[in-house]
Amino acid sequence: MLKPRFSCLASDDPGGFRDALHEWFSRHGRDYPWRRTQDPYAVLVSEVMLQQTQIATVLGKNYYTRFLAAFPDVETLSAADDASLLKAWEGLGYYRRARMLRETARAVIGHHGGGFPSDVAELMALPGIGRYTAGALRAFAFGLPAVLVDGNVTRVIARLMDFSDPVDTPAGSRQIWAWAEQLADPARPRSHHAAIMELGQTHCRPGQPDCLSCPVAGFCRSSEPAGLPQKSRKATVTAISEHAIWLRLEDGRILLHQESGKRRTGLWKLPLREATEVAGLPVIAEQIYPITRYRVTLRVHDARCATARIAPREGDAWVTPDRLSSLPLTAPFKRVLSRLIEDF
Repeated sequence: MLKPRFSCLASDDPGGFRDALHEWFSRHGRDYPWRRTQDPYAVLVSEVMLQQTQIATVLGKNYYTRFLAAFPDVETLSAADDASLLKAWEGLGYYRRARMLRETARAVIGHHGGGFPSDVAELMALPGIGRYTAGALRAFAFGLPAVLVDGNVTRVIARLMDFSDPVDTPAGSRQIWAWAEQLADPARPRSHHAAIMELGQTHCRPGQPDCLSCPVAGFCRSSEPAGLPQKSRKATVTAISEHAIWLRLEDGRILLHQESGKRRTGLWKLPLREATEVAGLPVIAEQIYPITRYRVTLRVHDARCATARIAPREGDAWVTPDRLSSLPLTAPFKRVLSRLIEDF
């Protein structure tokens, strides 16, 4: 791969690196809605949403703007009930994030009178806020010097420094954070951190980077950037199966189940049963979806002819079709339900 000639290590000339990055970003930085605000609450919502969801998803379905329309400040979020909170978060997954946001809002009201602190230690004392999020709030909301490292920043720095040690070890992570602190721009924290993240999204992307048009290529020591960063381990994806039942009464009511487990409490879905319980029942829908380290194959069985042995259980409820739009549903079940209602 052709790559511009390396001329100076970024850590040896952090000022030059910052200026080159800033100049590029001032001309080419993207206009995201969370970049138009300095409200720490709105910044926090964006950061939490983007932790495990791609920008295209958050923007494409207006999750960010819809959530802020429903809960425009810490006061409204702190008072939200589970049903309305989960409905506003519906489709984003990892619903614990929504509940943690509410806990953060309540702590900001209870301990800081409704205003976010700017001190790192005070920010990290809030529920759900760690080192990265504290840095993001300081930089993007308060315009204060900060250090923050996400996956994009890790990739950019590992390539800049030609760092071949695994970045997912404690030692590797400490080194990346140390370099991030060296390179951080104390005078322009807001634009600097947005720029280096965007560089990782656009030029220094996973796989084969676009080195020829990279604005800081002259500061990059790596001769084979596509091979970086290195990781010590890869998560094993485990295939599992789920078996759900479809029961619909003549009056149109559908049997659903409201979860009470630790991870997705309050969300609704089709009732699940063991494979042995639905053996012999026809499969009328199938949906494959990922969740954490699992690849789940959801099979929905037609139980309308087996009501005697497939009876409702605790947590199951008969729901009229007109209520479905107001219930928070997990994304895979929402998709499969829309097809079943139309077909059956």
